[in-house]
Amino acid sequence: MATNEDEQRPHRPGLPDPVRLARRVSATVRNAAEVVRFGGLQTGERPSDYAIAAEQPNYRLRHYFADDARGAPVLLVPPLMMAAEVWDVSPDTSAVAALHERGCDPWVIDFGDPGHEPGGLQRTLTDHVLALSDAIDRVVAAAGRAVVLGGYSQGGMFCYQAAAYRRGNGIDSLVAFGSPVDTTAPLPIPVSPEVARRLANSLVDSGVLRLVSLPRWATRVGFMLLSPMKTVQGRVQFLLALHDREALLPRERQRQFLDTGAWTAYSGPAIAELLDQFVTHNRMLEGGFLIDRRLVTLADIDVPVLSVVGAADTIGHPDSVRAIARAAPRADVYELTLPTGHFGLVVGSTASSITWPAVADWIAWRSGAAGLPANIVPADQVPDRPALRPGAGAQALAQAAELGIGAGRVIVGTVLHAARAARDVLSEAPAQLPRLARIEGLDPTTRISLGLLLDEQARRRPGDALFLFGDRAYRNSGVKRRIDSVVKGLVGVGVRQGDRVGVLMHTRPSAFTVVAALSRLGATAVLLRPDGDLVREARLGAVSRVISDPEHAGRAGAVAGVTWCVLGGGPGARELPPDVLDLERIDPDQVELPAWFEANPHRAADVAFVLFNGEARGTRAVQITNRRWAMSALGTASAAALRPGDTVYSTTPIHHASALLMSVGGAVAGGARFAMATDGSPRTFWDEVRRYGATHVAYTWTSLHDITLAPPNPAERHHPIRMFMGSGMPRNLWHRVVERFPGVRVLEFYAAADSEVILANLTGQKPGSMGRPLPGTADVTIAAFDLSAHGLVRDAAGLGRECGVDEVGLLLARVDPSEPAEQPVLRGVFEPGDAWRSTADLFLRDEQGELWLAGAVTDIVPTAAGPVLPAGTRFCLGTIPAVDLIVAYGVPSGDAQALVAAVTLRPGTALAAGDLDRAVERLPRGQRPAYVQVVASIPVTTWHRPIWRTLQARGIPKPGRGRTVFALDDARTHYERIT
Repeated sequence: MATNEDEQRPHRPGLPDPVRLARRVSATVRNAAEVVRFGGLQTGERPSDYAIAAEQPNYRLRHYFADDARGAPVLLVPPLMMAAEVWDVSPDTSAVAALHERGCDPWVIDFGDPGHEPGGLQRTLTDHVLALSDAIDRVVAAAGRAVVLGGYSQGGMFCYQAAAYRRGNGIDSLVAFGSPVDTTAPLPIPVSPEVARRLANSLVDSGVLRLVSLPRWATRVGFMLLSPMKTVQGRVQFLLALHDREALLPRERQRQFLDTGAWTAYSGPAIAELLDQFVTHNRMLEGGFLIDRRLVTLADIDVPVLSVVGAADTIGHPDSVRAIARAAPRADVYELTLPTGHFGLVVGSTASSITWPAVADWIAWRSGAAGLPANIVPADQVPDRPALRPGAGAQALAQAAELGIGAGRVIVGTVLHAARAARDVLSEAPAQLPRLARIEGLDPTTRISLGLLLDEQARRRPGDALFLFGDRAYRNSGVKRRIDSVVKGLVGVGVRQGDRVGVLMHTRPSAFTVVAALSRLGATAVLLRPDGDLVREARLGAVSRVISDPEHAGRAGAVAGVTWCVLGGGPGARELPPDVLDLERIDPDQVELPAWFEANPHRAADVAFVLFNGEARGTRAVQITNRRWAMSALGTASAAALRPGDTVYSTTPIHHASALLMSVGGAVAGGARFAMATDGSPRTFWDEVRRYGATHVAYTWTSLHDITLAPPNPAERHHPIRMFMGSGMPRNLWHRVVERFPGVRVLEFYAAADSEVILANLTGQKPGSMGRPLPGTADVTIAAFDLSAHGLVRDAAGLGRECGVDEVGLLLARVDPSEPAEQPVLRGVFEPGDAWRSTADLFLRDEQGELWLAGAVTDIVPTAAGPVLPAGTRFCLGTIPAVDLIVAYGVPSGDAQALVAAVTLRPGTALAAGDLDRAVERLPRGQRPAYVQVVASIPVTTWHRPIWRTLQARGIPKPGRGRTVFALDDARTHYERIT
């Protein structure tokens, strides 16, 4: 055996020592021969003892030191591309040995090498998470107590996912070593996260990963290329020291492990799932990833987390690793920062001297046997400091140099990063142009419908999730199969193209399915409101059949002359009223489609849906053509820049226009996912936002009211929401939303029910403004309007005029004079031969061209001082900080009406007469409300629009229990409280 004895022999400086040189050469040759023959130097070290506690198709469960098991169980999880021996490389650096020596009970899950396992190259990430969950159950059963999960790199990601999937069941705490969470953090290669996202998306879309996997040698080479200089340097140092066996032996097992024994194959489906869910869409951070069709978010983790961070780690970048504190806001997150790189976290001298003693102390602390170690601190107490040394810019340059990329390219990338906003706009342009072009190309004969767009998505991305509800996700391919089955069921009960079919359901998957099935069949879905007048709406919608959920089956006898069917709740036996057909009992395989059937036959001019607005006798049916629906869907997708991976979360039921046209329509047109709220509570809202990974939240009217007033929710911290989009949000609520959620955009739409007018406040910089028309939608103008006569102002020649700045008038939409008009059209308005359709809404245009809604024509209150619009009152009273909800309306008063406002107050506030005086100063005296009453509550519809008719029915307000009333004095300058 070669020794260092020759190094100690004295020799004269400047003269060669032949004996020393000969010994050195001889030792080098012997050691080199041993490396060539055995793949490395023989160290004589043996791996730690373990027993196979379980062997399943996707994993084997190792129990180390099973004959001497004691203490808290620790289940260690390796990353996919690395062998389970990473936890037991050598006696001096063995994680399992170190933990056992410190009184812990180590277990290891071994996924094996997919390249040598039956079906291994077809495994997905989900298979591994489910395998880990099964292993947790087995360890807990064997140990009789909750387990500490420890995962290295992607193994830590598996631990996070399994803990979220299990909602912490059976898990004491998590320890993750260099495990990335946020894929927008700097990468170990000189490519921006945005470019990486696009490359990953292209790779997944290509489908190549379903056929190709990474062999073992490729994963090894890929890992080495992440640190090429370090790899070369290590090999050179090994060769230069090959004569000194004693110096090499302590690290020889580690070198051999990294050189040959560490790596395993990586299945293509697992890579595809990794790229799709966590690189392209960053769902580790934002939530909404799928485990066995179940939606999972790290926000559900509520057990303590120890995040082990390598200060010099370029693979698990510290920024990405620390993001677990943002992804899991309910968890108590702690950090252990080590002065090492990625591999050094779990193997090597740093791991031996710091990592494993600290982890053992963490486990002792969790068991109540010791205090929290001094080097483990709460994540929120970790000081801000540069994550990598040298700094991020120098690190990027160093990495670029290692890979042969010029510094200029990195500098250019830094400049682009500084101009991210402009780049994002440019990056979205390619996606928006086809949508805008499709809007422009919609003519009455264009084939377009909800069913058609769903089929397009199913062909384009069959494996993508489309609809999220509860904790379940429904993929495009599965949704298509279900819709096709329901189509056959509808055909089986006699539904044909052109039929009008009522849909009476609460928000549930079956409600969306039947609406989509009717569209695919070519029928018209009449969306009946569960809280509406069923008989009146069925008559207005001219329905021949009603499809309801089981909960509404009891109302079957309320509508005479229609066939009543039930869908949803599964095919199991259940009791239904007589003469009610159960569509779930129809076997679609037994239904033969008739010769007349053609999938998605609807044209743009056909009526796709019938919706309802108004209440009681004021209920009105609104017919939505496929063109109108498609314009809203494509316009929403364009204005909100929706793209695959985004999730639109709707707080309104599907029978409301906002949900059907904007939430569902925008998501389908944009290739995004859509989710429906299961209830309206703030807790459910935040649970579902995190579970769905909601990037866009759709609202109507006051649907965000309770969210803004609720106490802070842990899940609210670092939420994924980028945009609130909807219509009707009161201006004062808009301000509160912006204050509560800084950085989140509000996109307000206006869409006329009977025309193709779609306005959008794209910037959100003017709360309350309706913005401008979306490209491709109808041209609009504001015509001078006589509020008293309820008609257009016309000159001596009978022509109208356009309003000036800040002048209230009627919003008109231009229509083609040559097209047949199914609804009333105004002709010859501004010039002979022109044609316009009234929106029945009053608007004004400001100096910048932004449009502001002043109210509906029907809102005009004929007071003794002249006609008044309630919108002015709502606008001014909304500036009072104490005021919450506001309604304004007219009540009979003598020969005219008096304008009355009713308000609710924010908790813990009060309203004084002086507040009202200051608020209405900007209103002309004749426009000020005669009475302002403070009420305990203002009811809202199921789509969150405040209801004021019950207050109006009470007439002139009078003070009473829970009601304070202020009256305007005779001079109309001051308010006095009525006692």
